[in-house]
Amino acid sequence: MPLLTCSDLKIGYGSRVIADRISFTLEQGDYLCIVGENGCGKSTLLRTIAHLQPALGGSMSMNKETDGQVGYLSQQQTGRNHFPATCREIVLSGFLNKRGWLPFYTKSQKKEALRNMEKLDALPLSKKSFSRLSGGQQQRVLLARALCASGKMLLLDEPVTGLDAGTTAEMYRLIDKLNKEEKLTILMVSHDMKAALSAATHVL
Repeated sequence: MPLLTCSDLKIGYGSRVIADRISFTLEQGDYLCIVGENGCGKSTLLRTIAHLQPALGGSMSMNKETDGQVGYLSQQQTGRNHFPATCREIVLSGFLNKRGWLPFYTKSQKKEALRNMEKLDALPLSKKSFSRLSGGQQQRVLLARALCASGKMLLLDEPVTGLDAGTTAEMYRLIDKLNKEEKLTILMVSHDMKAALSAATHVL
């Protein structure tokens, strides 16, 4: 059974339709890269899949194992550079939607947060202030946070925007590693067709 199925999906804001007739399915371990010109609805599609805004028509369904197991990394925003927290606290916040009524993080969640930071070569940053990191370091910490929210699928909205060539290549390597070694299903918005074709199993 597919993890995600979209059929004639219509997306947009209010009465404004940005894109429609979007149909695709995703299986466990797929790596879908979403490409297109500015304003064509790439980010809107991710936000709709993440349940951050409603679809305007058509249908979208996740199987029971996937629903609630989706991590989302939005585009870089300059305002977050002044967020007063350590990197470990930022990563742990990925568990907020899984805590239920508990006012604290469990021991297993704390261990998993450190494991996710280690997967992304971010463990040495755990006690550092998030606001003092470089753009590339911040993206690795936020990706570790998305991993804490995810168990099945990662939604990545242009995760390398604003990064230099070397840091961009490293981010792509880490994302590819999560897909191949952790078997995470990846949906990534990108403006880089070359990178999309080199790593993705599917392109939309």
